[in-house]
Amino acid sequence: MEYRQLRPIYDALEGSDPQRALKECDKLLRKHPNHPSARAIKAYVLTQTGRTEEALALSLSVLETPTAMASAHAQQGLTLAFRALGRPHEEIMVYTAALAHTPNDETLHCKVFKAAARNRIFKEQHQAAVQLNKLFDNPKYIWWLVVSLLLQARDSPKNAAAQVQLKLAERLVEKAVADGNLKSVEELRVYLDILDVQDKREQMVEVMDVNGQLAALIANDPDLVTQRIELLIKTQAYGKAVEAAIAALKARDNWADYKLYIEAVIASVDPAAAGASVSTICAHLEAWAADRDRARSAKLAQVALATRMFESGFGDAAGLPELLIWGFIDQFQEKAICYTDIMQFIIAHHKAAGKYDAQAAVIDYHWAQLEKRMPAARESAGQSDGEAQAWVNLEKVRYLMQALRGETDPSAWLADIEVLLNFGLTSKPARKKQPACSDMTLLACQRIIQAAFLAYGAMSARAQLHSALFKALCVLESGIRLNEGNFMLKLYAIRLYLYLSCYERARAIYDSLSIKHVQQETLGHMILGHGMMLGCFAADMELCYDGVAFYDRFRSKMPRDIESVYDQETYSNIQDFIEFQRNLDCSVQHECTHRYALRGEGFEYGSAKEMVARWEEADTRSIEHTEESLGALHDNRDISVMGLLTPKDLAQWDLELLTRPVPMPGHEWIQAFSLVPQIMHHMVCAEIELLQAKSSELAAIVDKHDNALPRSDLILIRGIVDMVALYIQATDQQHAVDVQLDKLVEGISANLPEDQFDSLFVLSSDGIRNLSAASELFTYALVLKHALSAQHLPAANAVGHALSQQRKRALKSVNALRGWTDKCTRSLVSDQWLADGDDAFAGVARFVCDSQKQTVLAVTKACSTSWLRSVKNVLMQWEQCSS
Repeated sequence: MEYRQLRPIYDALEGSDPQRALKECDKLLRKHPNHPSARAIKAYVLTQTGRTEEALALSLSVLETPTAMASAHAQQGLTLAFRALGRPHEEIMVYTAALAHTPNDETLHCKVFKAAARNRIFKEQHQAAVQLNKLFDNPKYIWWLVVSLLLQARDSPKNAAAQVQLKLAERLVEKAVADGNLKSVEELRVYLDILDVQDKREQMVEVMDVNGQLAALIANDPDLVTQRIELLIKTQAYGKAVEAAIAALKARDNWADYKLYIEAVIASVDPAAAGASVSTICAHLEAWAADRDRARSAKLAQVALATRMFESGFGDAAGLPELLIWGFIDQFQEKAICYTDIMQFIIAHHKAAGKYDAQAAVIDYHWAQLEKRMPAARESAGQSDGEAQAWVNLEKVRYLMQALRGETDPSAWLADIEVLLNFGLTSKPARKKQPACSDMTLLACQRIIQAAFLAYGAMSARAQLHSALFKALCVLESGIRLNEGNFMLKLYAIRLYLYLSCYERARAIYDSLSIKHVQQETLGHMILGHGMMLGCFAADMELCYDGVAFYDRFRSKMPRDIESVYDQETYSNIQDFIEFQRNLDCSVQHECTHRYALRGEGFEYGSAKEMVARWEEADTRSIEHTEESLGALHDNRDISVMGLLTPKDLAQWDLELLTRPVPMPGHEWIQAFSLVPQIMHHMVCAEIELLQAKSSELAAIVDKHDNALPRSDLILIRGIVDMVALYIQATDQQHAVDVQLDKLVEGISANLPEDQFDSLFVLSSDGIRNLSAASELFTYALVLKHALSAQHLPAANAVGHALSQQRKRALKSVNALRGWTDKCTRSLVSDQWLADGDDAFAGVARFVCDSQKQTVLAVTKACSTSWLRSVKNVLMQWEQCSS
């Protein structure tokens, strides 16, 4: 009967039509005003139509009705409503109320547990697990209880109750072991976690004893085998660790076990007989290296052992690192992974040599080995992809050697550049699209970029730097044409286009990468926010909304994943899920995405009343930050993705750092752009004391951390501080506002284009970013004017007149820039960036102009079109706004 009554509502919901579902709810409630299921489902439907306040009031009303939760339909509707409203405690109360009608319903008890689990309400989760164990005879509920105790203790480690919870969990597991109820690897991992949290490492060793009760579970799980070796090292049982590592490596080839084997051996080395101490491991590694299937790992382990021994002061007891390094390169140089494998040990060997003042000798040795091998590698590169890859790997080693010896001569970085470019882009292997050719193209481009920053890193030489980077872009685009799927070429192209202030093409390449899901968190920083800085506000807002949607989807999906852990009894995943959820909920990129979205919404023009109302109604409490909350943010952004060939501590040779168009947003940026909306809210609400306090905070950030913020953002922030000072003067009608008003207007005017344009540097430098910042500042100044008018302050007329005059000047200058950009930039690229007479980059210019003409034209068009789009967008902003 009840289902037939509710079916029209369900049909509407299944058809994704909440408005029709709402009508069906109201229709049923007209006939049966107190129908509990209809009221509960209506509460959920109201959440889907945005009427959250009504939904909450109705949900609480239904929950307070004693008999309502007897219906499964009411339970479902109300739990969905509370879930949509973000009220987990009330969701649990729904199930608790339902249990009053059916106290022995196992499914309902499980729902209470899972609702608490997915919302990380560990106390209620624990209580629910206790009830399940009391009422139902199911061994898995013991583990639900154990996991709940562990999570509760981890959530509040400093709480005195945490130790009691861990002791109880430990006793429960010990009983399970004694009763034979610890039967899976997942359950064993929970046991080990409980002991680990309590630092009971000796007891963990006993549990993981190879002759113990649980030995079979450990032996069949590679991760547990590795964990046992690591644990033996931590407890300084080095001999047993060595034995365990040998046994593990005899059974399988696992790099983590090789590293632990080496660590255990080095920890137990007798300094008086170092050679004898490592003889066994050397013999084992040599034997395993003879096995073709595991040769690479074993050979690399030989390099690692020798390097670690050298670092630890044992000299060549395990062999000379440099000999083993080149032995490895000779054997595996045809593999693409070869350089990635060996790079860390070349760097470590070079660093360790510093203790003996032997760094120069190490580099000289490696350089001599390179020169010995390079001619033959180049000669045979065209014979096969393996031979080509061998040359690429040697070229990567050459790149590293130049960085390690501190090479600052641009011509040294560009030596043989045409040879590399020809092989990467025009050779027979390149036409066959061999993977090594794309690697060589990227390597050549990295050399061009490195040489460019060494030659033109000074501010006075920035125009020449942009000329060199344009040539590098032509190389990258040529490589992308040959291999459209090459991720690395596209990442570098995005960086260089943004460095030259070309958003449109950078965005198109970014879109072609199909960045999805968690990559929006790790790689979104490559593009997000740059559109706003370069006048492409709407395009950047699309990315913001995509990012916000990702975080919302993740927030709704992760609780289901947590719930599934208990159904599938994969308990080892639970802590990872919880940590991952916390990391995303409190991440730097998450905060940046939200702040960019707020900034973009500030560009939505409307009537004076609408603009003031937008800031009056803004929820600014949710974006307030303290030093503690900022310190708790996780930075998951991946800056290593650009495949650097040098160590991160060599900043002068760090291409990721060098090619950043602007400083990456960090804590200071997040705090600054959390304060801006608060300031606007307090201004339109005439909350003077709060306004002054927030403005002082904002000014302090600029004073202390100006190097951490993009110049265009500094323009905006300083302008807002000036705007607050103007507003405060305006509210005190005893003071004239002329001086402060002139200062605000000058802050806008100073960043408008000059009347004469003769260089591409006007566009490729900070010109567009500063112009965009001036446009944004003008928008905020309009809100100031409207707030003054709404508060009936006399200064409103003077501010309005000044802004009106400023808008006229801006329209004139931006329109002139638009015309020049449209007519002149393509020809200027040829005149200024391809015929600049720079001997150092003459070979690159010659190559791209002679063999990549179509690409040069395409890149020229992409730059010109991107600049024009940005300028037009800014012009549109000025045209739309009106004082």
